[in-house]
Amino acid sequence: MPKEQSPISQLFAYLKPFKGLFNFSCASSFVNKVLDLMPPLLVAWVIDTVRREPPSWISYFFDSLEPFPIAVFLALLGVGIFAFESIFEWMYQYGFMNLAQKVQHSLRMDAYNHIQAREVEFFENHRMGETMAMLNDDVNQLERFLNTSFNEILQLAVLFLFAGFVLFTTSWELALIGIIPIPIILWGSLFYQKKISPRYQRVRQAVGALNSRLENNIAGILVIKSFTAEKFETKRVEEASKEYKDSNYNAIILSSVYVPLIRMGVSLGFGGVLLVGSYWVLQENGILTVGELVLFSMMIQRLLWPLTRLGGILDELERARASAKRTFGLLNTESKIQDSSDSKSLAKVSGEIEFDNVFFKYTQGENVLKGLDFKINSGETVGFAGATGAGKSTLIKLLLRLYDVTEGAVKIDGIDTRELKLNDLRKNIALVSQDVYLFHGTIAENIAYGMENISLEEIIEASKMAQLHSFVETLQEGYETIVGERGIKLSGGQRQRLSIARAILKDAPIMVFDEATSSVDTETEREIQENLMKFTAGKTALVIAHRLSTIRHADKILVLKDGKITEEGHHDDLLELNGVYSDLWHIQSGDLPTK
Repeated sequence: MPKEQSPISQLFAYLKPFKGLFNFSCASSFVNKVLDLMPPLLVAWVIDTVRREPPSWISYFFDSLEPFPIAVFLALLGVGIFAFESIFEWMYQYGFMNLAQKVQHSLRMDAYNHIQAREVEFFENHRMGETMAMLNDDVNQLERFLNTSFNEILQLAVLFLFAGFVLFTTSWELALIGIIPIPIILWGSLFYQKKISPRYQRVRQAVGALNSRLENNIAGILVIKSFTAEKFETKRVEEASKEYKDSNYNAIILSSVYVPLIRMGVSLGFGGVLLVGSYWVLQENGILTVGELVLFSMMIQRLLWPLTRLGGILDELERARASAKRTFGLLNTESKIQDSSDSKSLAKVSGEIEFDNVFFKYTQGENVLKGLDFKINSGETVGFAGATGAGKSTLIKLLLRLYDVTEGAVKIDGIDTRELKLNDLRKNIALVSQDVYLFHGTIAENIAYGMENISLEEIIEASKMAQLHSFVETLQEGYETIVGERGIKLSGGQRQRLSIARAILKDAPIMVFDEATSSVDTETEREIQENLMKFTAGKTALVIAHRLSTIRHADKILVLKDGKITEEGHHDDLLELNGVYSDLWHIQSGDLPTK
């Protein structure tokens, strides 16, 4: 069994398509850090030169060891080093920023496409704020890690290698004194990371909960205002915000203690180098020159002081790990509903639908459908009636394969929907849902949603059949009118008629109307019914209706009760049965008082 990759390893797998840019950035950062560490060496060489003790390598460039010419050379060398250091700094910053943006875009699109492909159950069981946090906060956190923190880790490694080499080749005894605090600091940093990790996990959970609360409240602002629930919701937002504040505070407490403690350790190494080095220079025992003491003083500071950033780097690494864990945890979880390896294509659909002894239950609870068994012939219009909770909307979800049946099979043209390609299945079904969702954009864009090369004339024709055109004509911008977020500028009935126009324009062989006229007035419903036979001619139509007047002219009506079909027939036939359908009809028509 292959070893499971860590989240950070999976993140770095996203760098493979940009290997050249990654190598360029790393090399530029490496050279930049080496050049950044050259000033202590230059200062040491200059001091020893003016004391007539120039470094041995100078003899390769100068025949005479006169101090001034050598000092001029070292000064010019310093100017060149600073210039190239700046150039390489620009190169690695450009490289890493570019790289981070490319990986961020690739990762976000993969995450979005994966979420988009997930089964409906996923969205019903996950809060919107948590999902948005994964797409935004987590991906942005990984981008920040690649943009800054990874480079800091790389430069810290270069610092240890280069500075360590210089110090140990200059005086291994003094180098050992200077690095005494490093093991303690590293141990403390690892201990700190272990303690901070669960605190950051709570921060991530708290921010997801807060995002969900804000998302729900803003989306439901009309309900909040109508029920004067502002104080109640303010309290709930305050609780979620306080939880986020407290979890952040717990992380900050530990984070703020880290740097002062590290600095105390650094000061011990720095002080030890100054004390012992000064003693050796004063003794003039030849172990250390004045320039080398200055080199040690500056280089040991360069080596030890960045350790105060180690905590911050570990913070960012831990944040990135937590974000990567969430993001790749999502990407590594397959959708429960997906094409099988041998799925079939639907070239031409006649529209025959069969529910073959279908049982279905959601994740928890009893079966919602209990042996549902019926067949709809191609071109038929079939109405579904029944009380709330009878299972009418559930059978539509199974037809679209938003869920898979627990037992039995749903078939189209005799083929089990689980054997069909999802894209082929769904593009052959036009759905008008009772919960109409409109996207921010124009009326025309929403009617033609998901369809290409649609003319305005086709949009208008569909709009007329859905009894929407006369309303659109009253708008100053007509079909270019912006509907607002979720269609907030339109009434419920207008949104529903737009959804019907969208389904008509799709022109699929199977049409599904799930409470499609529940939000329109009686007169509009009558007008839509008059056109229903026209735009469903030659198509298979499933009409779920709470208003039984919507389905009275259907070819046949199926009555559901407790997940089973209890009655079947035409409107008049069902009335004569004096059963469930008859009771519902008389209640709605006012002929029979409710019990």
